[in-house]
Amino acid sequence: MTVYLVGAGPGDPGLLTVRGAELLRRAHVVVYDRLASPALLALAPPAAERVTAGKAPGQVDLTQEQINEVLVDRGRTAVCVVRLKGGDPFVFGRGGEEAEALVAAGIPFEVVPGITSAIGAAAYAGVPVTHRGVSTHFTVVTGHEDPAKDRTDVDWEALARAGGTLVILMGAGRIGVIAQRLIDGGRTPDTPVAAVRNGTRADQRTVRATLATIADAGVKAPSAIVVGDVAALDLAWFETRPLFGRSVVVTRAREQASELRSRLEELGAEVIELPAIEITPVDFTVPALDAYEWLVFTSANGVLAFFDRGLAPAGLDARALAGVRVAAIGPGTARELAARGIRVDLVPPRFVAESLLDAFPAPATSTPRVLLARAEQARDVLPDGLVTRGYAVDVLPVYRTVPATPDEAAIARVRTGAVDAVTFTSSSTVDNFCAALDRLPDPQPLVVSIGPVTSKTAGERGLRVDAEAADHTINGLVATLLSVLSASA
Repeated sequence: MTVYLVGAGPGDPGLLTVRGAELLRRAHVVVYDRLASPALLALAPPAAERVTAGKAPGQVDLTQEQINEVLVDRGRTAVCVVRLKGGDPFVFGRGGEEAEALVAAGIPFEVVPGITSAIGAAAYAGVPVTHRGVSTHFTVVTGHEDPAKDRTDVDWEALARAGGTLVILMGAGRIGVIAQRLIDGGRTPDTPVAAVRNGTRADQRTVRATLATIADAGVKAPSAIVVGDVAALDLAWFETRPLFGRSVVVTRAREQASELRSRLEELGAEVIELPAIEITPVDFTVPALDAYEWLVFTSANGVLAFFDRGLAPAGLDARALAGVRVAAIGPGTARELAARGIRVDLVPPRFVAESLLDAFPAPATSTPRVLLARAEQARDVLPDGLVTRGYAVDVLPVYRTVPATPDEAAIARVRTGAVDAVTFTSSSTVDNFCAALDRLPDPQPLVVSIGPVTSKTAGERGLRVDAEAADHTINGLVATLLSVLSASA
C-alpha cells in the first residue's frame, strides 16, 4: 500500500511523465486538484475512486488538513493511491506537508516530479527563463504567502538586487504591489514582464508589459509571471498554432475520440469532448466463414468487436479468414484490419455504403454469400443493394451504439453557442447530440460533417451544415474544419 504524490504538470496532459501515467492506470484512488485535466483522470480505471481536493479563491473542496487525512485514510486501505497535483508536488504544491503527514502515519509514499508552471508556462509562451548573454540564473518565488503569518518571508528588494530572471507564482492579485517593491529595490521600471495565464493549456493567454505598467495590464489568476530581460523575448510557437484560441466539440464515442482529439490539439484547438454515443458489446457467434465469398466491415468498431469478442473467444484468429475476400468501407477500417494481419480486397473511392455497393463486384459463384459485420442498428442500403445484385446476405450485429450520458457543463456551454465548431462523424452522433441538447444551440456554431449521410441527418434535425469533408475520414474532417475556421478568422 503506497501513496504516490504525482506531479501532473501545468495543464497540458501530454506533459505528464511516463511514471505518472503508469501509476494512474493502476490507481485504486485518485485525489486530484481543481485544474486536473479530464484526460489524465480518464487514465485511471473506471472503478477507481476519484476524490476532488480542489482549491480556488473563495471555494475549497477540502482543506489541506482534510486532504492529509484522506491520503492517510486511503493509504491504509488501498493498494495504489495517486495524489495528482498540478505542476510539481514539491514546488509550491504543499507536497511536503502531505509527505510529512504520511511519514507521521507510517504510510509508504513516493514522489513523482512534474513540470512546474514556472518553467512550463514560460516555455509555452516562448520565454526561456535563462538565455545566453541575457540571464544566467532564475529564481522562483510565491506571490501569495500564508495569510496567517504575521511576517513576510519574501524580501522583494533583495530579489530585485539579485538580478537574473524572477518567476512569480500565485502573484496575480498582488502584482501591482510586487512590481513597485521590485522597482524600489533597484529594478528599472522598464524591466520586461510576461504574465502567462493558464499556461500550456488551450486557453493560454500571455500579457506582456513592464514593471511600470503590469499593474494595469489585466493580469488574472492563475498566472506565472516572468520578470527580467528574457521576458522581452517572443519565441512564440504554441500560441501561433492555426487553431489556437478555437474551441471544437467532438461528439465521437469516447472509445474512438483519441485520434480526432489529438489531431485537433496538435493544431492548437481546445477540444470539448461531448460523446453523443457509447459503444457497447452484444453477444454473437461467428458463423463458419468458409461458407462466405465476402466478409464486409463498415467500421473500425466492427473489426474490433469481430476479432476480440467473436474470433478470440472461439479460439480463432486471422487464419480463419483464409479463402474469404474482405471489404472495408474506408481507410480507417482497413487500417484496423491491417493491424490484425488482414489485407483488404476492396475499399471504395468514397467511404460511404453507396460507394461500397457501387464498387462491389458481381458474384463469382452461383450461390454467393456475404457476411456483413456491423452495428446492431444501421442503414440497410448495403445489405438491400447486395441482395438486389444477387448475393445472399447475412447481417451479423457485433456491437451496439447507445446514447452517452452527457457532461452537464459541456452541454450548457454548447447550448449557449459558446464554442466555435461541432464535429459529427456519424448519423448516430447527430441524433444523440440533438437529443442531449433538447434544443439547438443559439447562436449555432459551425457544424462540420464527415460525409453526406451524416450531413443529411444533421439537416433533418434542423442543424445547418457549414462544411462536409470531401475525404470521408478523420484526416478529411480535420482538414475541412481547419479550412472553415481559418476562413472565418
